[in-house]
Amino acid sequence: MRALHHPDVASVELATLLNALADPVRLQVVGQLAAAGGVVCGGFDVPVSMSTLSHHLKVLREAGLVRVTPQGSFRQHELRLAEVEEHYPGVLPPILAAARRGERS
Repeated sequence: MRALHHPDVASVELATLLNALADPVRLQVVGQLAAAGGVVCGGFDVPVSMSTLSHHLKVLREAGLVRVTPQGSFRQHELRLAEVEEHYPGVLPPILAAARRGERS
């Protein structure tokens, strides 16, 4: 597996970060990552194909929200919560709370 680019969160504009979170599937993914701490690609519970999920994960990674690390033949996805909170304090907690409410409905 080739190394993936993970932007420095400080270089990501707030509009880019919020745009990545504006999609319902990506919001579900972020909610699942926050709840689980980390998820391998096949472990997400979302109503899309694997290729569409890969696209959503790429958008989240490029927005600085997700770190992807190879683990054997899989890729582990983790929410970069501490890094985002350091640069954009207070932005993610209410979004994650909304994602949790959405999963329960």
